Amino acid sequence: MRGDPLDWLARVSGHGDGERWWEEMVEQRRGDDAGLFDAIAEAMTALRGDLAMPESRETLLREAFMRQQIRAAEREGFQRIAVVCGAWHVPALVSLGPAKDDAALLKGLPKAKVAATWVPWTYGRLATASGYGAGVSSPGWYGHLWESGDADPRAVVVGWLAKAARLLRSEDLDASPAQIVDAARLAESLAALRGLPIPGLGELDDAARAVFWGGGPATGAVPPQMRLIHERLVVGERLGAVPADAPAVPLQQDLARERKRLRMPAEAGERTLELDLRKELDLERSHLLHRLVLLGVPWGSDEAVRGRKRGTFHEHWRLRWEPEMAVAVIEASVWGNTVEAAADGRVRSVADEATALPPLAEMLDRVLLARLPGAARHLIARIDAEAARAADTAHLMLALPPLARALRYGTVRGGGGEVLEHVVDALVARIAIGLSAAVASLDDDAAEAMLGAVAGVHGAVTLLRDERQMADWTGALARVAGQAGVHGAVAGRAVRLLFDVGAADADEAARRMGLALSTASDAGYAGAWVEGFLAGSGLVLLHDERLWRVLDGWLAALDPDAFTQLLPLLRRTFATYPAAERRSLGERARRGASSALPERAAAAAELDVARAEAVLPLLGIILEIEVG
Repeated sequence: MRGDPLDWLARVSGHGDGERWWEEMVEQRRGDDAGLFDAIAEAMTALRGDLAMPESRETLLREAFMRQQIRAAEREGFQRIAVVCGAWHVPALVSLGPAKDDAALLKGLPKAKVAATWVPWTYGRLATASGYGAGVSSPGWYGHLWESGDADPRAVVVGWLAKAARLLRSEDLDASPAQIVDAARLAESLAALRGLPIPGLGELDDAARAVFWGGGPATGAVPPQMRLIHERLVVGERLGAVPADAPAVPLQQDLARERKRLRMPAEAGERTLELDLRKELDLERSHLLHRLVLLGVPWGSDEAVRGRKRGTFHEHWRLRWEPEMAVAVIEASVWGNTVEAAADGRVRSVADEATALPPLAEMLDRVLLARLPGAARHLIARIDAEAARAADTAHLMLALPPLARALRYGTVRGGGGEVLEHVVDALVARIAIGLSAAVASLDDDAAEAMLGAVAGVHGAVTLLRDERQMADWTGALARVAGQAGVHGAVAGRAVRLLFDVGAADADEAARRMGLALSTASDAGYAGAWVEGFLAGSGLVLLHDERLWRVLDGWLAALDPDAFTQLLPLLRRTFATYPAAERRSLGERARRGASSALPERAAAAAELDVARAEAVLPLLGIILEIEVG
């Protein structure tokens, strides 16, 4: 037999499920609770005895261990012992039974050293939806009932609906005082119709759906109002607390002091934190968050946000504290007793163990943002050593962008990124030399990966604004653009990048496009070349008539089968353009088509028929046909 045993009690009493039964019988109970625990024990004893449900070995082992702990407390002389456990275990703990039976059951189990600490928990972790086997579906609602105590039932209902209305208004959703009154009356009416003494969560949900949302269907997509109420109120976002004198490792204590000093309380709910790094307080907050990420404690995730507040001096973080992060802090204490020291120690250890260049380069970017100068110097030395040994040009290309960012913004962020200059300079030179070999004989998947690497290097070199590095890079691109055996997308992208930085003018770009799209080229290669050249932006076609005519002529000359084969590729390319660009390109194509007939008519009107007929005899001799 499987399922929630409380469902059996719910069926007998006429409730829909065990959760509703528990809510009415226990959570909504008013007045004297003296006999409540005795009643629960009696009900659980009846269920475990009458249903004869087989217990799992894990449950039997847990209950045997709990009985051993109770006996240990009795041996220490305690008379009044409280056990916090699930109601299902009560019958197994009321009578302890022989100690030798529990010892025999636990004998032979593998032993492991454990250490315990207090960790603040959240309502979300108490919810069944989190995967907690003994969880409840509505911890936030039960918390509201507990805080209401013996208050009048109507005050409980109105208080809950007032919370819901306040939440909706905070999200710019309609929720007026009149709607609170209407929803409270509707919930009470539903409770009376269903034979309940006071409205429960089901009645309040139905009333909120009818009043705040307008009475939409109960099935289908969940309306935003109800989703918000469920996430923020029914489940809730409260985070517990532990006593200040609770045992804690030094790293936990340092983190608590830093949070207090920087006014950054740990909260279960998700919130956005915008930092202006020109302000000392925000800069120190940024350092703390980056150091925690390096420690494997992702309290905050930094995001690139579009809008007005962007740039080097702004960061956008999404913060959410989860209970397991407290455990992660304890685990990270092996690296040091303060957040700064622990982050420094972990970076050094990871750097010493790493053997690939790209991860080291990515870590350096974060280390500079965390302002860990000692770790940064150690990491740069490791990068220098690995770069000298690395023989794979593709790995060098992946490592360059984060190093370029560190070099460009290191001094701005106070990280001393200027010491990277010789490493970056050597990488650019080696990439320029090895690019031709790296792009040779690539299949479609490898070519796509190479396009990303080429774009990263191009962005890095452009960011650094070093003329010698730019000359080396554009020289490498020019060699790739004319190299035989290069994938069409890579060759086309090389020409486009040269055109964008002015290393190739419009005439040269049109010449190379013409060669790639000539009848001598395979249609698949030509399509890939076009995709590589046009990827990202089609503005070049709008502003250069020669490129437009080359592409238009190639498309017009394709046979139907080749056009059908290349259409998905071309559509994929043009679909990446902004809507305004696509619209402009469509208008440009329509203007070109409508002007074709007048141009051909004008050409026909200027034809000299007599001169044309004069060449017919000679043409007949050449073709060995009779003309006339």
